Amino acid sequence: MTSSDLESQRQTILHFWKKGVRKPQEIHKLTSIPLSTIKYNIKKLNDTGTLSHRQKSGRPKKVTQTASRTLGQFLRRDPTLSLRSLANKLSKFDINLSYVTIKRHLDELGYKNSLPIGTPMLTETHKANRVEWAKKHLNDNWNKTIFTDETAFQLFRNTITQWHKGPRPIRPLPKNRQKIFTWAGFCSRGKTSLFCFTQIMDANFYVEIVEKHLPEINSMLGSRWRFQQDNDPKHTSRVAKGFLNENVPVIIDWPSNSPDLNPIENLWAIVKKNVEKRMPKSLDDLKQFLVEEWELIPDSLLINLVNSMKNRCALIIENNGERISY
Repeated sequence: MTSSDLESQRQTILHFWKKGVRKPQEIHKLTSIPLSTIKYNIKKLNDTGTLSHRQKSGRPKKVTQTASRTLGQFLRRDPTLSLRSLANKLSKFDINLSYVTIKRHLDELGYKNSLPIGTPMLTETHKANRVEWAKKHLNDNWNKTIFTDETAFQLFRNTITQWHKGPRPIRPLPKNRQKIFTWAGFCSRGKTSLFCFTQIMDANFYVEIVEKHLPEINSMLGSRWRFQQDNDPKHTSRVAKGFLNENVPVIIDWPSNSPDLNPIENLWAIVKKNVEKRMPKSLDDLKQFLVEEWELIPDSLLINLVNSMKNRCALIIENNGERISY
């Protein structure tokens, strides 16, 4: 029975009580309310004169509304304050709370203590260009666009949290952690193979990589498609421009400092997380796991990411070119 049903029964019993019907059996015949419920409420009326809930006993909350408001003010002024600093500042206002109590209260309010996500700074020119670009491409058909990028994967990454009891777990890490670089592309019809390398990429090497994957792209998209790349100097070099202009049907323009617009960044994040969970011990392990996790990405995710481009453009416009959460 719901709380509203119980309240309805209480109000019905109270109604007959006020009318002078005081015997449980009589009220039961008139209402069909369970006799035990009627007896309980009649006894409560006889003892207290009301059916209202009694005020619950117990210890009053340590964090008063005043303390909670003061905490909020401190954090708005300086969100970097530690729990002990907050406790110390509160004590100056005669509010004495332990840092453990403050932590519990902030958790209840939904506060989280996190490292801000690093992202490239956007100038006013960048923002204006992003809005202009988003308006231009808002209604594009993205199904024939190949999104490309390169990224670095570090051996012995340590970014995944884990549950534990007792002391915080320790994971030994080498001082110099090696990296593998990768390049790949994807579209609504599939993805290229993942190209792994350790050498420094220059314009000529970049052209070699793209040229190697052109047959795969043509196989997926035919002869009419668009090539997306960011504005890295290697991509916009004279060598790269010359090759792309001769071998790629269309090169889509792209705003500077806009990784949040490129859906391949979402794929990199997934692969990095999944590879880290497998804890590779060597560069050979790392390369093998990277290729395997890349291949495991489902086509449905690729389609969803391509379809997100319209919404990304709309959000850029709505937020006046500011960074969007993707």
